[in-house]
Amino acid sequence: MVLRRSGVTVAEAMLAAPACAGLTVADLSDRAAEGEVRDISGDRVDLAAPAQVGRPIYFYRDLPDETVIPFEMPIIHLDDDLVVVDKPHFLATMPRGAHVVQTALVRLRRELDNPQISPVHRLDRLTAGVLMFSLRPQARAPYQLLFADRLVDKEYRARAPVSGDMGFPATIHNRILKDSGDLRARVVPGEVNAISTIDLADTDGDRGIYRLLPRTGRTHQLRLHMSGLGIPIDGDPLYPEVRPEVADAPDRGDFSDPLQLLAYAVEFDDPLTGRRRRFQSARILG
Repeated sequence: MVLRRSGVTVAEAMLAAPACAGLTVADLSDRAAEGEVRDISGDRVDLAAPAQVGRPIYFYRDLPDETVIPFEMPIIHLDDDLVVVDKPHFLATMPRGAHVVQTALVRLRRELDNPQISPVHRLDRLTAGVLMFSLRPQARAPYQLLFADRLVDKEYRARAPVSGDMGFPATIHNRILKDSGDLRARVVPGEVNAISTIDLADTDGDRGIYRLLPRTGRTHQLRLHMSGLGIPIDGDPLYPEVRPEVADAPDRGDFSDPLQLLAYAVEFDDPLTGRRRRFQSARILG
């Protein structure tokens, strides 16, 4: 929440916000005493201090029960600036909607006891693999800019049907749009904004392991490109058709059919050390 009143205390300004509806000064005081009211830098907030207009304040609210994601999230790399994890399928990157505690960010903040940890990029909830976080505010922007400026070489792996009448590698160029509120992205006419190279790395009967190299980062880009080639990724609840029974399964505690898409590796020049870095998932599809 962002404070929008001056001339009052932080506590008074918070209680006037819709996010604090039903709370009392005593409720906020209890949360503050437990370290659950903090500013954007992760520092504890003095509820009796004068409110500053536009100052973001973060606090923990009581949440409904969430479905526990029963998979480990190993740490691949940890230093003073960066932590890299091997995210499991079904775990969201950061809190959104019904997923708050069962997210990679909250797990990591609790495990490392560091409220300043922030993601420097995101993975879809259904996608597993390499996910990077900054450990301090000063390191956040340099790593985020790597992804914003497309300076990270990303490699994904996917399990999907084998197509006998298609030559690989194949590079797809098209335009993808995703409207707010729509579950699925779609290909539309117009200027190209989505480019992926797809190659068949291995086969096992009628299934193949594909190596996917995205040059852009549109929402659901790889899933849509694989489906467009006639080889939709195994376990995909949205492409080529919406399958509600698969999409809703994780919230019912059914993790038997994960999307077979893995953020396998990232490689980049570290903006803080200048070293070439590569981080790779240990997960195996299927």
